[in-house]
Amino acid sequence: MKKLLCIILTFVSYGTVFSQTPALIDKEKLFDLYQTQRYSEAANYLKSIYGKDVTDIKAISQIGYCYLMSGNNVEAEQFYTKAYRQEAQNLPVLFSLASINSRRGNIEKAKLYYGEIVKIDSNNFSVYKQLANLYSSNTDSLKLVYLLKANTINPTEGDVAYDLADVYATLQQREKAYKVLNIAMAADTGNIILQKAVLPIANFLKKYNEVILSGEKILKVDQDPLVIKDVAKAYYFTKNYAKAASLFKMLEAIGLQNEATLYYTSLCYRAMKNFPLAKDYTNKTIDEAISPNTADYYALLGLIYEETDKLPQANKAYKKGLEFKSTPTIYYRLAVLYDTKYKQPKQAEKYYALYLKSKPNPEIDKDEIKYVKARMEQLKTAD
Repeated sequence: MKKLLCIILTFVSYGTVFSQTPALIDKEKLFDLYQTQRYSEAANYLKSIYGKDVTDIKAISQIGYCYLMSGNNVEAEQFYTKAYRQEAQNLPVLFSLASINSRRGNIEKAKLYYGEIVKIDSNNFSVYKQLANLYSSNTDSLKLVYLLKANTINPTEGDVAYDLADVYATLQQREKAYKVLNIAMAADTGNIILQKAVLPIANFLKKYNEVILSGEKILKVDQDPLVIKDVAKAYYFTKNYAKAASLFKMLEAIGLQNEATLYYTSLCYRAMKNFPLAKDYTNKTIDEAISPNTADYYALLGLIYEETDKLPQANKAYKKGLEFKSTPTIYYRLAVLYDTKYKQPKQAEKYYALYLKSKPNPEIDKDEIKYVKARMEQLKTAD
């Protein structure tokens, strides 16, 4: 859309410059500035010719366009706003103002300008496409409305088909998503983006052979991890467990495994009666499912309980954290808890010893290490 708009504006500007401008303008100079994309210089040159109080809407739009192309959105908006005041229904001006405000994050103003375009031209594909892009959430009903409008006008346009299918998938309307993508793919058989987008939807709809056929073709030219995962799942559901496992392990080899891919790998080996590998991958799945920070979260929870004198809850939280990972922090907190709050020196000694064995950082934890060693000596003397 932006490229199309720029082309339109460029032709409008060229036409205006070379057929409507005063004789004072050096046409060759202006043409050279446009050709070499020195738009800021072109804007300043046009202002020097037209003067600061220019009122001709074509001249105002030319200068606004030059500022827009140079990236000076502030100046561009000023000139386009001036043009808008003169011709409120000028489509290029409205598109430019909407685009400028969208770039600057003024989404509500952009919506207003696009809304003005809809009032003038209710069948404008581009405006519905741009309006849909202003809504970030796929669950926003207006995003769906605008994408449907655009797709109805041009069902073969790939970008809109992709976005509409994505919204349908989010809304669990996968049959509709599949249909939208296939219409667009029929018009553009070489569109890899659309081919990739349809794979997870086709998998959900149990069109496994289609996923395998299309996915394998894609993988010959693009080893996309998402495609590998989709094809692997299709092989799994068609009971080609060896092929599925080999693809899932490709993801693991490049460090892109996750809980789901490891789980399916385990299922593949179980189906192939390879129980040792099935066990290994089940354990990997469990490890992947647990956050490496879980123990730290329980340590924090225990500390909060301890600081509010809820000692049983603190003790429970610390010990729950140890089920996920034995960390120096948890051992230290448990030792101090039993030492200073419960007054149980034997238990305290046990956790102080475990703290030292857990290899705390000698630089970061040097004060705690020093304290623990001294305290253990005190407890031994007391015995």
